[in-house]
Amino acid sequence: MLFQVKLQCRKGIPSSVRARCWPLLCGGQAKMERNPGKYQELCEGPGDPQWVETITKDIHRQFPFHEMFLSPEGPGQQGLLQVMKAYTVYRPQEGYCQAQGPLGALLLMHMLPEQAFWCLVQICEHYLPGYYSPKMEALLLDSEVFVALLRRLCPKACKHLQKHGVDPFLYLPEWFLCLFSRTLPFPIVLRIWDAFLSEGVKVLFRVGLLLIRLALGSSEKLRGCVGVVETLEKLRSIPAHLLQEDAFMAEVHDVPISDRDLERECKAQLVKLRKTRPEFQYNPKHRLPGSKAIFDTHQLEEATKDSEVNQSQTHTFYIPQIKVDPPPLSPKGHKQLEKASELQGRNKRQTRKKPDTRGKTFHVTGQPAGRREERVDPKGKSSFYLETWF
Repeated sequence: MLFQVKLQCRKGIPSSVRARCWPLLCGGQAKMERNPGKYQELCEGPGDPQWVETITKDIHRQFPFHEMFLSPEGPGQQGLLQVMKAYTVYRPQEGYCQAQGPLGALLLMHMLPEQAFWCLVQICEHYLPGYYSPKMEALLLDSEVFVALLRRLCPKACKHLQKHGVDPFLYLPEWFLCLFSRTLPFPIVLRIWDAFLSEGVKVLFRVGLLLIRLALGSSEKLRGCVGVVETLEKLRSIPAHLLQEDAFMAEVHDVPISDRDLERECKAQLVKLRKTRPEFQYNPKHRLPGSKAIFDTHQLEEATKDSEVNQSQTHTFYIPQIKVDPPPLSPKGHKQLEKASELQGRNKRQTRKKPDTRGKTFHVTGQPAGRREERVDPKGKSSFYLETWF
């Protein structure tokens, strides 16, 4: 089932059901159900006046040409103000980051403010933990990971960027913090979000590596890039024919980056950063690898609830088990299953059961009582036996 979910997300979630799928994929729906009334409580709180003022000045910049966000009194800007304010009350130690504005706005285009808030919480705390903190140390670590992967997968472009001193922080924050919502055409952004919520942060790395390869991956593309400005302009102006939705996403999923690659490279770059920057004391948090982790967590919670009910009724210890329904069988699969069952039944019928000899009386035949017959086997060894009947 999880493979089918991932496959459908890679093909693109239909726009008619995206509002229902995103909260389920990222775990926002489950979190909202576990915290009834929490969002309303956060909205009614006063909030930090400094953060409220910053948010108010910033919300009109989010998708200014979208019909939801045209008017300051419209549902888009007012809903975004409430969602961002609620987040600063929910996480006062982090406050508000300007890059969260596009995330909240894009979520509000597809769902109600309460759902958008909990999806934003999941993205900021579980998909990209540490990205939106004041020091952005998690993004600094991921920028080093990105350069290491770029050096392996696209060495020509990596050499060019290092030659001209193009630091990854000049282009990566806009890509990763905003989930490409300010960089790519809107249909592609939605497809990236579908895959990101399904498979996790590795999708962002795949998209970023593909963009650099499309912009700087050959000698012809590097001819006009003689400095930092020209190189950054090249990254921002990828030809439209290379950004066709289906073809672009197919190339994204072909980039050979896995969760294991990211984890291994993250550990290696963390060691290097701590050696070169003694002040860097960031400890990476576990990141959700997409909907699989959400599904496993949900199954575990359901099993835990069942165990609590059983313990209250029977007062016995219960070990919760995660049960996953098998995928439906094809007609060919049904035939194979029937054939295997028939073969198994035939083997059972042919199996002879050993007789139960406990408590039985043995009678010696063929030899007088008290005498034994010696048998000589082909190897020359002799043995004595008693011939019995039951």
